[in-house]
Amino acid sequence: METHGIDPIPDAERHGSAKDVFWLWFGSNLTFTFVLNGTLAVMFGLSFWVATAVVVLTGLSFFVISALGLGGVRTGTATLVISRATFGVLGNFPAGVLNWIVGIGYTILNTVVGSIALQQLFGKLGMAQNDFGKIVALAITLTLTFAVAMWGHATVQAAERWMAYILGAGFGLLIVFVVPGVETASTPDQGNSFHAISLAVLVMIAGPISYMPMPSDYTRYLPKDTSLRSITLWGAAGGMLSSVALGILGVAAATQADMTDAVAGVADLVPGWFEGLFLLLVVGGSITNSILTLYSSSLNLQVLGIPWSRSKGILVSTACILAGSLWALFNGDFNENLTSFLSVLVVVFAPWGGVFVADTLMRRCRYDADALHDLRGGAYWYTRGFHPAGMIALVAGIVFASLSAESALWTGPLVEPFDGDFTVLGAVVSGLLYWLLARREPQFTRHPNTLSGV
Repeated sequence: METHGIDPIPDAERHGSAKDVFWLWFGSNLTFTFVLNGTLAVMFGLSFWVATAVVVLTGLSFFVISALGLGGVRTGTATLVISRATFGVLGNFPAGVLNWIVGIGYTILNTVVGSIALQQLFGKLGMAQNDFGKIVALAITLTLTFAVAMWGHATVQAAERWMAYILGAGFGLLIVFVVPGVETASTPDQGNSFHAISLAVLVMIAGPISYMPMPSDYTRYLPKDTSLRSITLWGAAGGMLSSVALGILGVAAATQADMTDAVAGVADLVPGWFEGLFLLLVVGGSITNSILTLYSSSLNLQVLGIPWSRSKGILVSTACILAGSLWALFNGDFNENLTSFLSVLVVVFAPWGGVFVADTLMRRCRYDADALHDLRGGAYWYTRGFHPAGMIALVAGIVFASLSAESALWTGPLVEPFDGDFTVLGAVVSGLLYWLLARREPQFTRHPNTLSGV
């Protein structure tokens, strides 16, 4: 079992290559959530070709996600430790809390999807479709996720690779069954309005954005001489290949069947002998994705200063996921809960990502590695523990995103006059504002090689 948490990984324990990042992002994104997102794009009123274009364009965001992993290579620590340089040691705390909550929420989302699929598989095996079956399905799905995350980094890497082989082959067959029957002609209710496109972009890009606080969690064991280009290309290839393929699968399925219940809708499009295997694919995909978010949640708790080991943090996070999954399984409309959650996720983490990416570019990913772990004073203490530029830019981005968001929870006042959801632009607003506020600060004007830990 892994003993390291957010403490820097020593050079002697570094191993692997950038190709490992491919399997991590490829395997973890072989999740039915991307199929759901594709179906939602059509339900919003997009035709097959326009929805497919949205899927591909938003998939390009994995280039950014993957490139952010270089920070882990250079510092040997987690992303939310590195972001102390952006927001300050104490200013980083609110983002850490929000990320833990969002990570738990995303794990609940995937766990519920897997549990629903497993319960349907029980029904095909002749078992009763009742509340007890839901609880059993949830227990199995969450236990498998917990077991891999608890063992730690090496087990996560190995599990993602081997599951990628199996799920990749299975979803490949699913694509062969579903995509050839696609209806590409537009229907009267598919107006391809800008409003519909903006909503589709929101749900499609929510997945990649949710990863922004965690790329370095999985690159911190790589040797220090691993290049930015290799990490970026291998990681982006893995994330795009799986997310885009499954997103297009969802779009194709939504042109052929009623996707109010997406799992049942896709199941109706495959041969009878494949239905059981399809449901297992959904379960497996939910587990591979949940493993990443659950593992990172334990590091997140350490970033918040909670004096727990990584394993104890996973126990606490799993208990919260169990409670949330039980509520989600027995309460409310799943599609509505999904879109509401994705809206809130983007409102928070698009602006956070905008500031963090801007800071990374301005520093050229060079940090004082020792100061990142200095909780009192040091290079990243700034003003009483807060970096004013980072905090102002983050708040401004969240305010803009909130005013331009459309969800089941609220509709911002900017949605109607501009006829669209512009939540994602919160990243642009926060990033540009951060650059304007921070560009003349000493850490950005002095020669970057004066920093230690390079």
